[in-house]
Amino acid sequence: MKPRIFSGMQPSGGLHIGNYLGALRNWTQIQYDYEPIFCIVDQHAITVYQDPQELRERCEQLAALYVAAGIDPEHAAVFVQSQIPGHVELAWIFTCATPYGWLGRMTQFKTKMQQAESSQESIGTGLFVYPVLMAADILLYQANIVPVGDDQSQHMELTRNIAHRFNALYGKTFVVPETRLPTVGARIMGLDDPTQKMSKSAAGPNHAVSLLDPPARIKKLIGRAVTDSQPAVRWERPGAGVKNLLTIFQSLSGWSERQMESHFAGMRYGDLKRNVTEMLVSSLDPIQAKYADLMANRDHLRRILRGSAERIAPIAEATVRLAKERTGLYSA
Repeated sequence: MKPRIFSGMQPSGGLHIGNYLGALRNWTQIQYDYEPIFCIVDQHAITVYQDPQELRERCEQLAALYVAAGIDPEHAAVFVQSQIPGHVELAWIFTCATPYGWLGRMTQFKTKMQQAESSQESIGTGLFVYPVLMAADILLYQANIVPVGDDQSQHMELTRNIAHRFNALYGKTFVVPETRLPTVGARIMGLDDPTQKMSKSAAGPNHAVSLLDPPARIKKLIGRAVTDSQPAVRWERPGAGVKNLLTIFQSLSGWSERQMESHFAGMRYGDLKRNVTEMLVSSLDPIQAKYADLMANRDHLRRILRGSAERIAPIAEATVRLAKERTGLYSA
């Protein structure tokens, strides 16, 4: 029996090449080696206010991008988190078993708190406890491996700690998952600031290339990408922006280090950007075409989501039933 993997993304903002190269493409490459479950985590998205109609629309858009990028819905489960009630039911059980101090140390929450205080905005309690929901997402399906980016390492450590604590309190119940990271392209940086990871929440207009950007916009964005003060690629010591562009090209092309050095060493930045633009356009074109087909046939897309949810629901139900039994919750 193949090991089970689980991962997911929030339907908040359009996916960019950092999401694709850091996670989504990795999922497509490893999916047949495992029993794969890929989720759209809409319940995480509502930790901040979302327009209800837009949120539902973005769930379907993200599902279409999963499939367009190469996730095989005949093999992998592709579904929306809120289709399976067990996510929130297990999250409450875990919340009651998770020490307050563990959540208080989460760096993402501290960052959001500081941002909220500086802007005098209030934040919901869900933002504090959502790492527990993330743990429930994973442990609900007894996943062996979670293919995530390196920015999620703290959340994965919390997930492992929650599994260990529950197992220690109530007996062996949950698989303690491993983390697997892609070897190339795990961290794509912002085009406007190559010291910061490319992010869906960044406000800069020249920050990221969306998976759905047309060729003209891709050319414009890469043309404006930060490089450095040198006139050409210094292979041994490239600036952060040049290194980022090289990483994007290598991640998409699959070229070896030797091929990259032979082709790019000493290349002027205008030619480097032209190469990166052409690679991006050719790589994204089939994804965009497949996405357009799926969005034009919503009934088919919704059948994929319903079918996947129905297929994995028994796994979730069995896990919740076992957790309730172990904790003494009444379920007769």
